[in-house]
Amino acid sequence: MNRALFLDRDGVLNDLVFYESSGEWESPRRASDLKMMDDVTEPLRRAAEAGWLLFIVTNQPSYAKGKTSLEDLREVHGRVVASLGVPITRSYQCFHHPDERCVCRKPSAYFLREAQQQFDIDLGQSWMIGDQDSDLACGRAAGCRVALIEHPASANKRGEIEPDLRGANLREVMTRIPTWSA
Repeated sequence: MNRALFLDRDGVLNDLVFYESSGEWESPRRASDLKMMDDVTEPLRRAAEAGWLLFIVTNQPSYAKGKTSLEDLREVHGRVVASLGVPITRSYQCFHHPDERCVCRKPSAYFLREAQQQFDIDLGQSWMIGDQDSDLACGRAAGCRVALIEHPASANKRGEIEPDLRGANLREVMTRIPTWSA
């Protein structure tokens, strides 16, 4: 069986963007808004070389909310993946509105269970890394360990779930995952 790192995208791999129109920090709506986080490529490269499968699991409701086009969201995601320069086994994106009762939106573990079946993942040996309680709840529901990136702009979306470990950024968290380089 394989070990996996399930990565939330916004606030973990790329920075959140403050939009005056909503008065909120959100995921980038256009490629021109994208700013990658520092120091994400090296720890992901080392994990991939150590045999971990890397997945991106992200909620992207801006299209359903009428804030941007689906094409723009797909372009942003494509640039994130290309910027990482590491093999991403698969990306899972939920484009549904938060008010919809879809099966795939985090905190649902739907995408993690789908990855488990498709890629022979041992969820008990895997990690979900995110910056919000919905990410941690997703990982816990799937039976993964969970790590919290303490991004300042998402502080209002966490605090209910205690992670297995926490850090200021992905590099810090990845160096503290037990046997991540084994």
